[in-house]
Amino acid sequence: MGGWFVPGVEHQGAVLLLHGVRANRLSMVDRARFLHTAGYAVLLIDFQASGQSPGDAITFGYREADDVKAALRYLRHQLPGERIGVIGTSMGGAATILAGPDAQADAIVLEQVYPTIRQALEDRLAIRLGTVGRWLAPVLLATLHGHLDIYPEQLRPIDHIGSLLSPKLLIVGDRDRHTTLAESYAMVQAARAPKELWIVRSAEHVDLCRYAGDAYQRKVLQFFAAHLRGG
Repeated sequence: MGGWFVPGVEHQGAVLLLHGVRANRLSMVDRARFLHTAGYAVLLIDFQASGQSPGDAITFGYREADDVKAALRYLRHQLPGERIGVIGTSMGGAATILAGPDAQADAIVLEQVYPTIRQALEDRLAIRLGTVGRWLAPVLLATLHGHLDIYPEQLRPIDHIGSLLSPKLLIVGDRDRHTTLAESYAMVQAARAPKELWIVRSAEHVDLCRYAGDAYQRKVLQFFAAHLRGG
């Protein structure tokens, strides 16, 4: 697995940064910069089959969940006793959820995470093809097992988010058509407390760190300060 680890200030916490689909660790550099400036150690990884990590195919969070577990083990080995946070964007958030109790962190930020692969595919096909796109979704889903050896039922983060005991901050855009606001509300409803939802106004399915800028940094730093530093 390819990755970058940057030590921080001792006893100030660490954050694992997990990119979205068809991206790599470079997409998380802006987050790494402001977190490291605030004293956190940071670990940025390339998921399997992304960036410099080997692999045959992207699996939308299913096998990427194993990378999440491995990255958290690495951080715990490197920084024994440090409290650890996670930021997972889109697929990175799905992988965090699908990693389940084996990947418990002390605080988790989930950005624009799809509830089910069926809904994710329907939304994206509808954007491209309109109503007919939603009709095509079942046809494409039927090929998932043949291509990736995964069944659609194995890509349902909404069924697993309730197993995460850590404090969670869900961040969504109110104009996101790839993961709609209604779908994000359903994810929040399924999550176990403590949980928090932040809706970024006028944001589509974009890099919310760059889009919201200082407001994003303040929100995330406040969340991690509360749960990784106790104040």
